[in-house]
Amino acid sequence: MFFSKQITQWYTAHKRDLPWRNTKEAYPIWLSEIMLQQTRVDQGLPYFLKFLEHFPKVENLAEATEEKVLKLWQGLGYYSRARNLHATAKYITENLNGEFPNTKDSLLQLKGVGDYTSSAIASFAFNEATPVVDGNVNRVLSRYFGIDLPVNESAGQNLIKEKAIEVLDKKNPALHNQAIMEFGALQCKPKNPYCHICPLQSKCVAYQQGMVERLPLKIKKTKVQTRFLNYFVLIDPNQNTIVQQRKGKGIWENLFEFPVAEFSKKPKLIEVEKEMRSIFPIEISSTEKANLKPVIHLLSHRKLIADFYILKIQSLQKNTFQKNQKLLNLSELETVPVPVLMANFIKEYLL
Repeated sequence: MFFSKQITQWYTAHKRDLPWRNTKEAYPIWLSEIMLQQTRVDQGLPYFLKFLEHFPKVENLAEATEEKVLKLWQGLGYYSRARNLHATAKYITENLNGEFPNTKDSLLQLKGVGDYTSSAIASFAFNEATPVVDGNVNRVLSRYFGIDLPVNESAGQNLIKEKAIEVLDKKNPALHNQAIMEFGALQCKPKNPYCHICPLQSKCVAYQQGMVERLPLKIKKTKVQTRFLNYFVLIDPNQNTIVQQRKGKGIWENLFEFPVAEFSKKPKLIEVEKEMRSIFPIEISSTEKANLKPVIHLLSHRKLIADFYILKIQSLQKNTFQKNQKLLNLSELETVPVPVLMANFIKEYLL
């Protein structure tokens, strides 16, 4: 048990004091694990504390409106996590009397809970002897065992899981799993890891064979698509405007934004104006482009290039807009959940 002993001793001396580590209650552990998917700890921590303040129990989260949940989530990205979080809270409250499932297999049945998250909750909350495998664990085990198979393909991931089971301390899996994740985050970092003071140094294949910088191996699969967004911000003399809710399963589902024309290629101004007239068959007093340079917003699989147009009109009436649209005063824009791209524009240009 050399591996587990070394990393748990390291963890005891170097671990960060994080609130979800000071409990065995499944709800905050689940909340933290969902939030920290694709998110750094320092970014996710304020959101975790904010959610617990508004929703101290899973029942409180279940009773909230989706709009409130999305608003509190605003800026954290990957909004499907928030929608799944809300749906799962409702399911646990309404079907399981507010009690979380207590095994990995049963946790896997929850919406938004995959292999890693189910293992983490089962281990941390219920001390089930199941290994967790996230990006940090992939890195530590790839280097320690010298695994040169891509960790984002099935063969590499299967071998990582075999090794994770092999080194797991089955008597104290919660401590072991916390330790290996923290070790990967702070010690065995992606770049410039602290190999010279690493307690695993003597048995680490990557260190012994000079492969630390090239492990773990990953094959790039995601093709980044570029989309051109042209937003139309209607404003009447009473400072009213229109926002609309995004529907479908694309990015920012159920978040609000200004009416938009999307293009796969950079459009000519005449194309933008044509879309504007088709969206708004009303008289427009003046049109002004708000941003001098296009606003670039990067997502994991999208490059968004946005322009914003201020359209002055005489008045906005109920019959001006469609079902998924909402009439708001500019002062109310901060009350609805919007993408970060939109929030930054509102803050800089409208408030």
